[in-house]
Amino acid sequence: MTQNPSANWRKDVAHVVHPYSNLDAHDKRGPVVIVRGDGCYVEDENGNRYLEGMSGLWCASLGFSEKRLVDAAMAQFNTLPYYHLFNHRSHPPGIALAEALTAIAPEGLNHVLFANSGSEANDAAVKLVWYYNNQLGRPQKKKIISRLYGYHGVTVASGSLTGLVHVHRDFDLPIAQVLHTDCPSLYHFGQPGETEAQFAQRLADNLEQLILKEGPETVAAFIAEPINGSGGVIVPPAGYFERVQAILKKYDVLFIVDEVITGFGRTGQMFGSDALKLKPDMMTVAKGLSGAYQPISGLLLTDAIHEALKAGSRKHGAFAHGLTYAAHPVAAAVALETLNIYRERKIVEHVQGVAPYFFERLDALAGHPLVGEVRGMGLLAAVEITADKAKKTPFPPEAAIGAWIQAKAMEHGVIVRAIANCVAMCPPLISERKHIDELVDGLAKALDAAQAHFGARN
Repeated sequence: MTQNPSANWRKDVAHVVHPYSNLDAHDKRGPVVIVRGDGCYVEDENGNRYLEGMSGLWCASLGFSEKRLVDAAMAQFNTLPYYHLFNHRSHPPGIALAEALTAIAPEGLNHVLFANSGSEANDAAVKLVWYYNNQLGRPQKKKIISRLYGYHGVTVASGSLTGLVHVHRDFDLPIAQVLHTDCPSLYHFGQPGETEAQFAQRLADNLEQLILKEGPETVAAFIAEPINGSGGVIVPPAGYFERVQAILKKYDVLFIVDEVITGFGRTGQMFGSDALKLKPDMMTVAKGLSGAYQPISGLLLTDAIHEALKAGSRKHGAFAHGLTYAAHPVAAAVALETLNIYRERKIVEHVQGVAPYFFERLDALAGHPLVGEVRGMGLLAAVEITADKAKKTPFPPEAAIGAWIQAKAMEHGVIVRAIANCVAMCPPLISERKHIDELVDGLAKALDAAQAHFGARN
């Protein structure tokens, strides 16, 4: 407990329910209260300054003080502070954003259904998959296959898609109609002597066998992140998605690509789909869509799916789905300006330029006694923490070594995120080499401290 807790600290403990936090411990531990941001940095109420190596929650792509986004919000507040898209209404920022999004999206994604978060966008994808197949007269084709260690949100539907046990426990998830297949991590799940190609083929074969077991006439969609984010920054093996997409096409299974983390330059391409040659039928975006300055998300759809929605309106009279704040004009205006900045400042090209240095610095940690693997793409990475590198043996859960390293890194002025047995990094896309050095140096000091505290075998 803080020796002299501030008024903010006391009020927080008294009233705020914190996501992904130990609520029982929070009464004593309390919050780190962040009060301001500046470029790649944030500052707490005690004056401590941190390099934000996670872009907040994978989202503050342009840092924490982009004046153009503030100005875009204020201009829209002064023009039209709120309106909606219900009942054939619209507004210029929503229209312009839909046009801009579809112009840069993978080929064929010509329509956007807006929402406020990635969870909501993935939740809507589930509903639309079911609706789509009902319009096609396929009421049994409703099952959706996700992957273990995938992350798609925490609503009832999107939380079911998420393949993490802690998201399911005591929430009565997953719901019926949601299945899970293999996580594409060769490091964690490769068999002894198995090559990358053999691993990719085995996972594709397992997916096909799952579809056949359930019955292709019952399997409607497969959802995947190009790179698993909150499941541990898992980069799939070469050839994995090529094999998977062939199977989906063979059995007429829609492909939903979750670009909530990987979209808008994070991987060194505009979308993870571009980097890994994916052809989505649906694609969800959020986070970097507005640089996190406003809550907004989108579900992008093909013409075929949009035609099915129109068929439903012919049948029922209206498309009875929507959210009060979807495409909120202020959020849409900020998102549109965010896309303008990405283009004008060549953010994708900037990531391509700085990413090799990012991994040069991270790869130098591979020899550390605690580091089992360095993985990632673009400005998205993770360092696997292991007690025994040769055997890939993790530390026991009760050691909470990832959380320990995360806390120690903050003592050295950098924010990273512990995820099970790895430490993730997702620095702002505006990061320069000096920020990369500061981030990796801080992590290295935390790793050294953990080695001295916990010990490990090479």
